[in-house]
Amino acid sequence: MTTTPPRWATAGAALLLATGLTALGLSPAAAHVTASSTTTAAEGWARITFTVPNESDTASTDRLELRLPADTPFSSVRVQPVEGWTAELTEEELPEPVQVGEGAITKAVTTITWTADAEHAIAPDEFQAFTVSAGPLPSEGTTLVMPVAQSYTDGRTVAWDEPAAEGEEEPQHPAPSLTTTAAEAEGHTHAHGAGESSADGSSHEASSTEASSTEETSPVGALTWVALVAGVLGLVAGVVALLRPRRRD
Repeated sequence: MTTTPPRWATAGAALLLATGLTALGLSPAAAHVTASSTTTAAEGWARITFTVPNESDTASTDRLELRLPADTPFSSVRVQPVEGWTAELTEEELPEPVQVGEGAITKAVTTITWTADAEHAIAPDEFQAFTVSAGPLPSEGTTLVMPVAQSYTDGRTVAWDEPAAEGEEEPQHPAPSLTTTAAEAEGHTHAHGAGESSADGSSHEASSTEASSTEETSPVGALTWVALVAGVLGLVAGVVALLRPRRRD
């Protein structure tokens, strides 16, 4: 004779399972492509990282296609190398010039396609991170929706392209997105740490810091040596003054 567990017991087990998964950083809805950024400040330069988990139990992810916003394009886009993956940036003419920063652009990178070799595809139970340096970011309050098509070695493709509306339930295949915030104060570096290169390949902060450090410390060092020499001369003069009366005696 079999006994069917009561509904409260089944619900309790499901709740405990969900709680356990959450404690481990896992959840049924968490296994999708997500985007995170070093900054969301308007007019800033960002390093946007797309985290791509493999949801298949039998196939590997060997291709990824990212669509960047065409209505609010980036004037500069660069990719960080990923071992075993090649990246192709596709640039397109814009329907009309778009004002970005201090100038207008007529073409921009709209698609990035990553392709893996046989040894570096994302296997089941694995994930990979793909980082893009892009900027400047558009004005405050702009939502950047960046759909991703994830392809598997068994021929299946999953499109993460459903926009998520605030206050509504998350869709089954949400598109990675970021919402820009207020611009930072002038003089702050947006996506770059001290001494890091900007998206145009230049690095000014480290050199300016070194220059200011030299300017501040050099006068102090010179004054220290002057004081030391003056002290020695004063000591010698004092000794000579003490010895002269003794010679007369």
